[in-house]
Amino acid sequence: MMNNANEISKETKLYGFIGEHAGASHMSAVLNKIFKSHGDNAMMIPMNIREDDFYFTLSNMKKSQLNGAIISNEYAYNAVEILDEASALVKRSGMCDIVFREGEKLRGELFGMRVLLEELKDLRCSKIAMIGTTPHAKVFSFLACGFSVSYFDESLEELMQFCQEVELKDADLNRLAKGLEVDLSGFDALLDFSDMSDLEGIAKLPLYNFDMKNSKEFSPLKSRAKELGANYRGYDDMIEKLADKAYKTVKGQ
Repeated sequence: MMNNANEISKETKLYGFIGEHAGASHMSAVLNKIFKSHGDNAMMIPMNIREDDFYFTLSNMKKSQLNGAIISNEYAYNAVEILDEASALVKRSGMCDIVFREGEKLRGELFGMRVLLEELKDLRCSKIAMIGTTPHAKVFSFLACGFSVSYFDESLEELMQFCQEVELKDADLNRLAKGLEVDLSGFDALLDFSDMSDLEGIAKLPLYNFDMKNSKEFSPLKSRAKELGANYRGYDDMIEKLADKAYKTVKGQ
């Protein structure tokens, strides 16, 4: 049982939250409240890690006292090459947002995108516009059964390559580029998983607009939503649900 003083003992299971600005996130605090509410002798520690130090930090976790770690959004692509074992979804997508130490090996999984899918279902969104061909986009496409998805990107060639990689047939592909004005108000939700620096070509947005950027990352979707007076939700806006899903993943539920 977790003691009232929240002290760390030799029996305490330790987890990390690794990010460039991990200390500014509420993830560790929210997850520690969940641990405490369930009487678990466990604790998550925020770890502010610069990009140059990420590989060294995660590699050394194999011989550390940490049992695992949540990987913040900005490092989700960097973690995969360090893993010894990974879920099929991690291997196919090229991203990982939670790792577990098993002996001196690291196993990688994904949990965050499942939270986004649950959020879309709770909001009764079915018609989705998705921008980008990044690993985030791959994960969503692999899990998007039941959604009607239209795909957007600056390059139709990259979209066609993306469709081959995720085995999509007869997909609705659309070019989104500077000088082309696009109205997305007919969709239930927009997901931005692109590397685009701005979304000025979007004239109208759907009711709901998501990306998985944390509050310290620049979000062109957040900026465009503010300009157009539209609803925007990022990683930190879903932190309670993300922490709950992370807890269930840690507990193997």
